[in-house]
Amino acid sequence: MKLHEHEGLPSPRRVRIFLAEKGIEGVERIQVDVAAGAARGEAFLAKNPLGEVPVLELDDGSSISEVAAISRYFEAAQPEPPLFGTTAAEQATIEMWLRRIETGLMGGAAAYFHHATTGFGALETYQNKSWGEKSRDRALASLRLLDSQLAGRDFIAGESFSVADIAALCALDFAQAIDIEVPSELVRLHAWHERVSRRPSAAA
Repeated sequence: MKLHEHEGLPSPRRVRIFLAEKGIEGVERIQVDVAAGAARGEAFLAKNPLGEVPVLELDDGSSISEVAAISRYFEAAQPEPPLFGTTAAEQATIEMWLRRIETGLMGGAAAYFHHATTGFGALETYQNKSWGEKSRDRALASLRLLDSQLAGRDFIAGESFSVADIAALCALDFAQAIDIEVPSELVRLHAWHERVSRRPSAAA
């Protein structure tokens, strides 16, 4: 199997952390220079017509894109440790928070990056700065929501580390890299971030 990725981006990092938590090895990593437009070339578009990383290329040549879908593939292939939950309630709760993180924190930060910063430079063919700034507010609101959710708990969506924590860690680190800082008063979120950043998988 091959993982087509761009190491500096948050979405491929989510997959790498997932694999590290599972202890899955032997997946070849292929770097795609997204900033240089490599993901928009004909060869890559044949793997993912949306021109986005990551893409998991299976041994039969077929491809799976979207972080959650790739993660689901590996969860089914190796169920332990469970990162999507085990009971119906756990799985639904994790899915709920995963969607909130992807649309709120990650979506807001990504829109801010593409619209209110230089983003990928010449690849940004359309920018709406006011939308980018509004999206930054959406990301900050998501940070406050996560801080509230962490009251009295160590992890975002249950008693154990899950894909929701992986998504939040990668999104939060990306947000901070583009100068969306976590407000100092969000002490629970800061403490959570320190805890999960110490996990060996966070360096994947």
